[in-house]
Parts: sequence; structure tokens; C-alpha cells
Amino acid sequence: MRVTTALSVAVLAAAGVGHAVVTGLDSDIHRIDPFKDMKNRPARGHGMNVLLVGTDGRDRITAREKAEYRLGGAPCHCTDTVMIVHLSEDRRRASVVSLPRDSYAETPPHVDRTTGDRHKSHPVKLNAAYAEGGPQLTVRTVEKMTDVKIDHYLEVDFISFMKTVDVLGGVRICTVRPLKDTVTGLDLATGTHDLNGGQALQYVRSRHVDGASDLGRMQRQQRFLAALIERATSSGVLLNPMRFRDVTRSVLGSVRADKGFGTNELIDLGRAMRGFSPSSSEFTTVPIGQMGYAVKGIGSTLKWDPKKAGRLFDTLRDDKPLAPHRVRSKALSVDVAPQQIRVQVENGTMTAGLGLRVDSGLAGTGFRTSRAPVNAQDRTLRRTVVRYDPRWDRSAKSLAAALPGSELHAVTGQGPLMKVVVGADFSGVRKVRADDPTQGEFATVTGDQVICPGPGGNG
Repeated sequence: MRVTTALSVAVLAAAGVGHAVVTGLDSDIHRIDPFKDMKNRPARGHGMNVLLVGTDGRDRITAREKAEYRLGGAPCHCTDTVMIVHLSEDRRRASVVSLPRDSYAETPPHVDRTTGDRHKSHPVKLNAAYAEGGPQLTVRTVEKMTDVKIDHYLEVDFISFMKTVDVLGGVRICTVRPLKDTVTGLDLATGTHDLNGGQALQYVRSRHVDGASDLGRMQRQQRFLAALIERATSSGVLLNPMRFRDVTRSVLGSVRADKGFGTNELIDLGRAMRGFSPSSSEFTTVPIGQMGYAVKGIGSTLKWDPKKAGRLFDTLRDDKPLAPHRVRSKALSVDVAPQQIRVQVENGTMTAGLGLRVDSGLAGTGFRTSRAPVNAQDRTLRRTVVRYDPRWDRSAKSLAAALPGSELHAVTGQGPLMKVVVGADFSGVRKVRADDPTQGEFATVTGDQVICPGPGGNG
């Protein structure tokens, strides 16, 4: 979850601001060697693959922060989140693949870093590889699962995440439904929110806001990462040597990276990513074939779909985009897909054919209209009304969004069928789409699809 920080470090780490500045920053990073004595590794593909790992380290968080942001539990010394970030050969695209922490995995033979015992290959949940063998076993396990060669390793914890968000001045997040998690303390109403570091940590940690658990949390992490990229690339940090230095110095002390990720790599990466925007990034989660795959002694795991996951990692190795080419849509994002909403249109005016126009317009944006509009009993209506059963309020709001200026009238017991009574104020149907913008075989989203709409986005 905190690997959003690691990618922000990659974005901020060097922006062509000078070799001397970067050299000084490079010395602040704690170095490790996750590739030591590794053999029989996958063949190198095109582009750069960075394994981003978020741990639950919280030793340097203040007592006030622990209480305010619900961070008082004991750390498990394992990885909360693992992501592969693939930077294309031309450095114009970043493809981020989330690997669920509960993924079924089989470790290579290794020595347990805690007990010193030698282990044969055995099944684990992916996040347990770090607890048994640290960064090296994590890299080896991921390479074994994906057949993707990892070029660099970055690791962050709670404190580096919070610092990154705060020094950037916060990050803007939008939500079409309330988000509340009693475990993390997250409590966001529908709408737009500017989150500080602690609030952002609650947002990316929360697992209990819906029934999707870790998979839902990974989607929110991806949205947050897109917002963080937008904030970093639009705020001028990458073009201002002094601000760049201040920002990076405040976060790099909490980052661990491999020894090969040095000054030259930072400069090369930073120069390339100065031209990044949210549309340059794409996000997906490895395809899951079986939820709740039970393993004796381990518990419930997520088993990947071998064929789909294989094609995903083939695409990554071949340096190809994960998201299909798309025509940019101007449709408004709504909570419930129009295809799930049944609608009966009534003409509340004396204008002949108006009901048919509205019915056709709503059908054109995906609503399941009756295709048989009728005249309303009251033909003097000035304002368009959406009548709905309170049990289907989310669907009603999605329908009202397609009818600018319309009013919502709750009718208990009406059932799932929405009724639109067209008034004299009708000006047209606005195109809407479901809030889930995933597309293509790998259900990929691009950053510009999930940041807040409007000028400046999350900036």
C-alpha cells in the first residue's frame, strides 16, 4: 500500500536538476542487495521493471499520529502490498501491476532469515515471503511466479508515505460513494477531498469499506497513485531544483533500494518522467482464477488465473501497453452503470414527441428504457423529475446525473423501475458511464480515467 511513495520517489528522484544534487540525495537512501547470488533468473525483456514493496513499519510514527490514524497495532514485518512497475523502453509509459498480498505462491529453496533453517520450496501467501527471507526471497518468489526479471527494488514504510503526501501539499481524491472503515478510521463523504499524509494512509489501508476487501483496496491504491503522479508532475516539483531537493530529502531517509539504483539511473529516470502525466500511467491487478483457494497450514489464498496472468506478463516483457487504445470519452462518471437501470419515461409537457426524444437519449447512453414513453397525467410540469424507490437511491442519482437540472422524488414501494417525468426545463441528455473504467483483457485503467475531473485534476 505504501508503495505509492516508492513510485513518487521514482518520479521525483531526479528531474535533470543536476548531478551534484542527485548525488547528495542518492546517499540518503538505505542500500540493500536483494539480488545477491541469484541464479537462473528470467531473461531480460525491454524496458525497466521495478518491484515496489510496502511494509508496515511504524517505529518512527508519533503517539499522536498512531492514535489519530489508527496505527497502534504491532507490525507483522511482512509486505502489505507488492507491485511491479514497468517503465517502457522509451520512458513514455508506466504500467503498474498489483500483486495481491494473499496470492498463492511457492517460494524457491532458501534459508529462513529469522531461524537460519534451510527450507525447501513450499507454498505461502505472497506477503509471507518477506517475513521468511526478506527482500531477496520476495524478489525470487515474484520472478518465479511471473517469469519477469526484476531490475530494481524499492521498499517504503508508513512514515515515508505520510511524508511524501505532506511535502507535496496533499493529494486530491474523488469518490462517488461514502467510504467508511471503522478499523482504519477512514470516513469520507461522497465528493472531492484533499487528503494529508495521515488521511491518505487511511485511504490506501482500508479493507472494510465494501465487500471487495483487498481487491477493492488495491483499486483505491491505484487511484491514489494516479493522483499522486498528477500532483507531482503538475506542481512544478520536477522543474524546481530547490523544491525538488527539499521534497526528496524529506522522504528518502525512509526508503530502501537496491545498490544498482544509483545516481545515473535516478537522473535518467527523472529526465524521462518530467514529461509524464496521468495518461502516461496504467494500472491493473493480476487476474485471479480462484478466490478463497484453501491451502493446509496457510489458510485462504487467491490463486492466479494461469492463462490470463501468463498473457499479462508476456505483454509486460514485450514492453507493450496493457490498456487498449481508446477514444477519449467525455461521459460523466456515475456510481451505477446505466445498463443496470430500468427507466419509464413520461412526457409532462404539451410538446409532442418530447417523451420519445428523452427515451431515445437515455437509451443512447445505456439506460434500459421501456422504448414506449407515455404522457403524464400532469402535462404542465416545469421541471424534470426522477421518481424512485429509496432502496435504489444510487441508481436514481446515476439517472439524475444524465438529466441536468432534474429533481429527485422518493416514492416508497415503487420498486426498481425508475420513472422520469419530463418537464419544460429539459435541455438534453448528458452521457454517463459507470465509475468502473476498466477495459481490455487485463481490466486496465489509465491514470487520467481515475483522477478527479475538471481543470487541474488532482493538482
